[in-house]
Amino acid sequence: MKEIITGAEALMRALCDEGVKTIFGYPGGAIMPVYDALYDYTRGEKKAFNHILVRHEQSAAHAAEGYARVSGEVGVCLVTSGPGATNTLTGVADAMMDSTPIVVIAGQVGVAALGTDAFQEVDLVGVAQPISKWSYQIRRPEDIAWAVSRAFFIARTGRPGPVVLDFPKNAQVSTTEWQSCRVDFVRSYVPYPKVDETCLKEAAELINNAKQPLALVGQGVELGGAQAELKAFLEKGDIPAGRTMLGLSALPSDHPLNVGMLGMHGNLAPNVKEQECDVLIAIGMRFSDRVTGRTDTYARQAKVIHLDIDKSEINKNVHVDVPIVGDCKVTLPALTQLLRKGDHLEWKESFLPLMEREHNQVVIPAIHPTSGPLLMGEVVNAVAEATKGEAVLVTDVGQNQMFACRYFKYRRNRSVVSSGGLGTMGFGMPAAIGATFGAPDRTTCVFMGDGGLQMSIQELGTIMEQQAPVKMILLNNNYLGNVRQWQDMFFERRKSFTRMLNPDYAQISAAYRIGYRKVTDRADLAEAINEMLSTKGPFLLECMIREEDNVLPMTPPGKSVDEMMLSIEL
Repeated sequence: MKEIITGAEALMRALCDEGVKTIFGYPGGAIMPVYDALYDYTRGEKKAFNHILVRHEQSAAHAAEGYARVSGEVGVCLVTSGPGATNTLTGVADAMMDSTPIVVIAGQVGVAALGTDAFQEVDLVGVAQPISKWSYQIRRPEDIAWAVSRAFFIARTGRPGPVVLDFPKNAQVSTTEWQSCRVDFVRSYVPYPKVDETCLKEAAELINNAKQPLALVGQGVELGGAQAELKAFLEKGDIPAGRTMLGLSALPSDHPLNVGMLGMHGNLAPNVKEQECDVLIAIGMRFSDRVTGRTDTYARQAKVIHLDIDKSEINKNVHVDVPIVGDCKVTLPALTQLLRKGDHLEWKESFLPLMEREHNQVVIPAIHPTSGPLLMGEVVNAVAEATKGEAVLVTDVGQNQMFACRYFKYRRNRSVVSSGGLGTMGFGMPAAIGATFGAPDRTTCVFMGDGGLQMSIQELGTIMEQQAPVKMILLNNNYLGNVRQWQDMFFERRKSFTRMLNPDYAQISAAYRIGYRKVTDRADLAEAINEMLSTKGPFLLECMIREEDNVLPMTPPGKSVDEMMLSIEL
């Protein structure tokens, strides 16, 4: 007997078929039929989903990103048409830049009204196309199962990314015969390219003959679930490895071959040694400008091997001598099998003086100051020590992000959630909410500046309602700190509209019934962190930071990666 159901009901069943458990969303007029169907799927015998009502649609996308990044699953958000849909686009662009698999389902006016400038009508497919992996409008209810399955297949396979589904109201309320669908093939889309054996052999020969090899580890290792394969590769080749910001937890912080973070505010040793190595092995990273600095001077002395699943990244920013296109879960062990056992003791030891220099000149003053106001580095370090490398780190964007990524510790995979490519302020709090649902067994710590916190402060309402156990650390310096630092360094200290007038966060926390403590004296820091971590549910720890605390080291814009500054003279 045929089962006839509405398009809204078909969407619910299609999401169930994809194994969706959590949806982040915000209802509105053009998506109301779907929310009506969702009512039955969030309670009673039919319960399949946990719907998290955010306070702004952009936050729904960021929460879906946080969920996806820690769980390895596709994040899902559900919003209405017009402003509801366009509000998610910052999150879509963010997910595209950082290869995060999310599916955004947005309501739309009925097909008959398209192109009439109807109330809350926006050409979402056209707007989203350049910043998504796939953007599609579901015009008929009979296409829903296919479109949803295709969306999840595209989002999660190959190089992951965001997919946007535009769902006109007529398709939600019209009926169709229900038939499940499973898409596992899309013509012209090859998510996992066949590995070129010749390239593997060429790469192995270069590595086997290298005297000074250096690996650059990116988030692709985490996305591909190839953390064990990475360690096997590095250990057999005895290859030191620097990590990008989003690839930090792909290798444990205390691994002997870990030589630090790459990039503008990374560690001195790997940045300098990029300019000295004879073979550079990039694994699941895209040679971002924040990693390379000046590309015309970057690693000119080295033979470059690039392992990436996305062919378009090869030779995009840096010339590559040997490309290995494929899933690093496959390419790394294949390459490891061709390696001879390496021994690069002298090369590894050459990193130590640079590490010691940075440690003495930058790290010790940043995490163990002896006087003056609190510093961001010491707060991050204290939280890292208290959580013993087991927590999920979420950051907002700015100085808090750089300090947090530099001084946090990582023992487990998928432990870093930060806005890398797009640099989205306001990302931190909603992403942390998503992370608590994606990894409910882990502690989630989010570091935010006073600027970024206020960009998504309304999500304290979501935290209050869900009692999401987000541990929020506010590094409050009363400035848009990163911009202020650049103004001091490059704009003659002309602080143009970077000083912040902040509200009373104690009263705000009380209004949202969220645990709170303010720290101004470092003697109280350890006790306050212990209170935060031992409190069941959410907590906001406000730390009053020295106003002109600066992130160091730093490669100034327009400079080579080995021209890092360890101090700032103003």
